[in-house]
Amino acid sequence: MPTETRTTCPYCGVGCGVIAQVDNDGHVSVRGDPEHPANYGRLCSKGSALAETLDLDGRALYPEVGGLRKSWDEALDLVARSFRQTIAEHGPDAVAFYISGQMLTEDYYVANKLMKGFIGSANIDTNSRLCMASSVAGHRRAFGSDTVPGCYEDLELADLVVLVGSNMAWCHPVLYQRLAAAKASRPTMKVVVIDPRRTATCDLADIHLQMSPDGDVALFNGLLAYLAENGGIDETFVGKHTSGIGEALVAAARLDMAEIAGATGVSMPALRQFFRLFCATERVVTCYSQGVNQSASGTDKVNAIVNCHLASGRIGHPGMGPFSLTGQPNAMGGREVGGLANMLAAHMAIENPAHRDLVKRFWKAPALAGKPGLKAVDMFEAVADGRIKAIWIMSTNPVVSMPEADRVRDALRACPLVVVSDIQKNTDTARLAHVLLPAAGWGEKSGSVTNSERRISRQRAFLASPGETLPDWRQLAEVGKRMGFGAAFDYASPAEIFAEHAALSVFENDGARDFDIGGCADIDEQAYEELTPFQWPRSKDGSSRKRFFEDGRFFTEDGKAKFVPVHAPTRSEPDELYAFTLNTGRIRDHWHTMTRTGKSARLSAHIAEPFCEIHPLDARHLRIADADLVRLQSPQGASIIVRALITDRQLRGSVFTPMHWTGETAPSARVDGLVPSRVDPVSGQPALKTGRVALSRYAAPAHGFLVSARRPTDLPFSYWAIARADAGYRLEFAGEPPADGWEAWLRRNLQAEGLGELTGYHDAESGDHRFLAFDGESLLAALFVSCGPVEVSRQWAAEQLTVRHADFRARTALIAGRPAAGGADKGAIVCSCFSVGVNDILAAARSGCRSVDAIGAALNAGTNCGSCRPDIRRILDATHIIAAE
Repeated sequence: MPTETRTTCPYCGVGCGVIAQVDNDGHVSVRGDPEHPANYGRLCSKGSALAETLDLDGRALYPEVGGLRKSWDEALDLVARSFRQTIAEHGPDAVAFYISGQMLTEDYYVANKLMKGFIGSANIDTNSRLCMASSVAGHRRAFGSDTVPGCYEDLELADLVVLVGSNMAWCHPVLYQRLAAAKASRPTMKVVVIDPRRTATCDLADIHLQMSPDGDVALFNGLLAYLAENGGIDETFVGKHTSGIGEALVAAARLDMAEIAGATGVSMPALRQFFRLFCATERVVTCYSQGVNQSASGTDKVNAIVNCHLASGRIGHPGMGPFSLTGQPNAMGGREVGGLANMLAAHMAIENPAHRDLVKRFWKAPALAGKPGLKAVDMFEAVADGRIKAIWIMSTNPVVSMPEADRVRDALRACPLVVVSDIQKNTDTARLAHVLLPAAGWGEKSGSVTNSERRISRQRAFLASPGETLPDWRQLAEVGKRMGFGAAFDYASPAEIFAEHAALSVFENDGARDFDIGGCADIDEQAYEELTPFQWPRSKDGSSRKRFFEDGRFFTEDGKAKFVPVHAPTRSEPDELYAFTLNTGRIRDHWHTMTRTGKSARLSAHIAEPFCEIHPLDARHLRIADADLVRLQSPQGASIIVRALITDRQLRGSVFTPMHWTGETAPSARVDGLVPSRVDPVSGQPALKTGRVALSRYAAPAHGFLVSARRPTDLPFSYWAIARADAGYRLEFAGEPPADGWEAWLRRNLQAEGLGELTGYHDAESGDHRFLAFDGESLLAALFVSCGPVEVSRQWAAEQLTVRHADFRARTALIAGRPAAGGADKGAIVCSCFSVGVNDILAAARSGCRSVDAIGAALNAGTNCGSCRPDIRRILDATHIIAAE
């Protein structure tokens, strides 16, 4: 009989429930869990494709030292011995852990305990530093604790939802669909989107404020001043439950309306419209994400938003409050166990002597860290200059994701000991490991995660761990034992770790700290296995709550929330050479550095190569055409090459490039190599949204597109980007032609013995070359080369790898790169969930479908996660305009 397991999605911070089914033949399928309160059965395109990412291709399956297979005992003994020796010779601050919001809470807890409690250094930080550290810092400044006040239900109860620096439609699709459904059922609800780009999320907006980068503080300071001038201050709440409003108002009043318009790039009428709407609406939720956090003024941005909610008393009640949307599945769980270098477990503060004493006594720790450790950017600087001599990196890929990523790569190359725990063995970071430890992945490991609304859910194993892989917590515990800390790390299961974590949360708490899951302190194996999703706090007496601060009590010394006076950053003069502001971020169907989503052909079908969004007027000025290749260059000397996407969704003077591509998938497109190591002074979060770059057209002598049943390995081109296709791969490339010609290059990459004559043609004068290779009735490869960007129906060409080609006469039609008259061609994929292309949608529109819902009824497109609905609407709108002309 098939088995079903309730677990949780490993992607974004929404924390969707998933039901994984394993059939008798081992086939895995997934669907949304209708009982999980985060998603009620919905999954986005990434979650829907989880079963497609579970293969063993590229998996790390056994420990390696220096590239050679070793036993676990050999590898772990080496790690422990090297860490002990480094500490003995250079002190505990010479070692570091860099961990990840991909880890489960139990993994995170053991890592934090080992480093801070027993090694005695706080040099443990996490890639969550790159996505939500400014939220943590802003919360702590205002509330006295890292407390998220509200819950997802508030988005559905609000009369006004403000989305700041959040492309929710693509980055938190299921939450976006909850908001869209609420607005559809209650059309009086208003949505305001504040973003430099006109993203897919703007499809839902009543107002889009296309604000200049880093204009947030000026905007919300202006709103605070407007509230004070127009009766928007809740005097009772402010007087009883807050302090410092006077200083905040003085700071807010420094800019008049004209100056705010100049600082934000938003017109004064549009500013007044937004200010009036906020002031007049009682139930307001302001959601913010990376556009706020990933900034050199990120913490001030958070506090500027929080100030407006405190001033108006719109916090702690249904449908009200500031709301941080976390990027990773367990960024919140990492915060709860003190995964950041400047925090202790259970939301305690490392700078607080009483908290340090409490944690030290609870852990029976011999050498609890006495000061904050190095945050991510500073940590890798310390690796570079030799202060850190041994680093353990778990479940993350900093050689791609850190700012000035090339310097991080060089630092790790020079580091005496690099230990990497990962599920994949060939990531950009894993290739630099002296010791590679194979980790259990999603579906193989068991533990818990916490989503953006403080909801703790279980991830459960439903597959056997392949090879010799081990969960992260066990790797850490074994090293802890080998370093001489045996009793403290003698865990038998994740349930034991979770129970200890819960017990620490309630230890000498008495309501003084926000994080309290003492109700789980006595949990046993069976209860842990049966644990259903719940929001913290969950106290020993069983009490819980959806929202914090409804009673006006905060976690500061005097119990009052603090207004934080903030000042808009001074705008620097534009650099004539590096004239463009670089904004990095995510796309709809891929996740982080694609170690998982890159395995799914369906997820690569929507966007298969890296790109740069450029405003049409900027492109015209630089003589860049759509689909040209462009070079982006930073003042630090780094450069990348990506595809140009000309769109008026982008502001003039700004460009957007996604962060997913790596040395494995597009080595010329590692965008974070361009981003300077500039950080927020309070949170230490890098400013990944506002680098400066020069932009120019990249003229390559040859451009090509290849679909192949085998992954090509000989890629001597200045630009290439590879993606999975059904039954093979698709490759975009550009650069110098191979010295021995295109046919010889194709034969090398096919690695097929006895391959006969290739079908095709080449025109040396025009530079056009096209070749087909078959194995019986199966297409092995189709190569298209041109002097400029290749004009080929890419999705159709990739699909030819999956069909039989029995008609020898019809094969030559493939040379055209598009179907013969009457042949089916989906065109570019719009809906990844159901593989619906733009041509399918156009055909349905011509047959009478005039709405997104009608397209959904005809094609299913937009009926699952819904993140493609804005694109469908744009296609329909364009079709209607053409039809009317």
